[in-house]
Amino acid sequence: MTPTVDILRTSHVEYRVSDLERARAFYVDLVGFVETGRDADHVYLRGLEDRYHHCLVLTRAPSPGVGHVAFRVRTEGDLEALADLAREAGLFHRWIEAGTETGVGRALRVRDPFGFPVEFVHAVEPAAWRLQDYAAYRGAAVMRLDHVNYLTPDIEAAARWYMDRLGFACSECTVSYGPDGVERLWGAWLRRKQTSHDLAIANGRGPAFHHASFIAHSTETLLHVADVLAASGFVANLERGPGRHGTTNAFFLYVRDPDGNRFELFTGDYLVADPDWEPVKWDLEDPRRATFWGAPAPPRWFNEAMAAYDWETGEPVPVREPRLPDRPRAVADP
Repeated sequence: MTPTVDILRTSHVEYRVSDLERARAFYVDLVGFVETGRDADHVYLRGLEDRYHHCLVLTRAPSPGVGHVAFRVRTEGDLEALADLAREAGLFHRWIEAGTETGVGRALRVRDPFGFPVEFVHAVEPAAWRLQDYAAYRGAAVMRLDHVNYLTPDIEAAARWYMDRLGFACSECTVSYGPDGVERLWGAWLRRKQTSHDLAIANGRGPAFHHASFIAHSTETLLHVADVLAASGFVANLERGPGRHGTTNAFFLYVRDPDGNRFELFTGDYLVADPDWEPVKWDLEDPRRATFWGAPAPPRWFNEAMAAYDWETGEPVPVREPRLPDRPRAVADP
């Protein structure tokens, strides 16, 4: 099926936080985001490389989790095509007037077939480029949002839907082999921009969000922010890393914010510019796929995820166990 929409990239993500001032201090003063603006219930943040209003929204809420993920499309016509797609598929969707979310034009909010709250936008408000404002670099010197990671019980169907209906391409995948020897998809790294991925989808208890990932300026700033967080009393918030992934080849550090929301700082993946790229395939049992080098991931990195919140009810989306029994051996011991 030929997609009828042109998605450019992952645009922004909304994290729910209990204390806006505490969250703002953590993300801006320590981690290195740039504050674009705020109101009574939101703080809008961007990276130094961003030329648009925000890539992360912090929203005051009674419980943590992810309010939504947004993808930017090329034209307003792409939004109309997405509304047609949602209507034909029987998916919940609604239009949001320009300015409902500060800095964002008219938006289409959709519950995808797997329960995830997804927003599609075209018009976004420009913001000052801070790339060469080196005096503003602090913490990890966050550049931009790179990707998000979903957990779903329906990995095969979810990956196929995002590829067939929304035009994502697969850069890498993880597969497992059952007793019958049949290859089963366990994870897929999907892209719209020309880097390793915009969206990773993995087999797991869900629908749930595992993390959003932001580009750090360099490996040096990624290591520096670990020192900053540890010196500021947040050593327990350094969940995993630093290390290097096998998948994507990127250098990484996973962090929990004061509410427990997980994000990744990420740098050093690769360019995918050729249309005949063959996906890199990893065996689930290959220990190098998740950690090419570095300490093993703690069990909670595998077993804990962030709730997705339903567009209609505002309540957490009910989760289900994965269809496939395959799990990495690292999570066998709690």
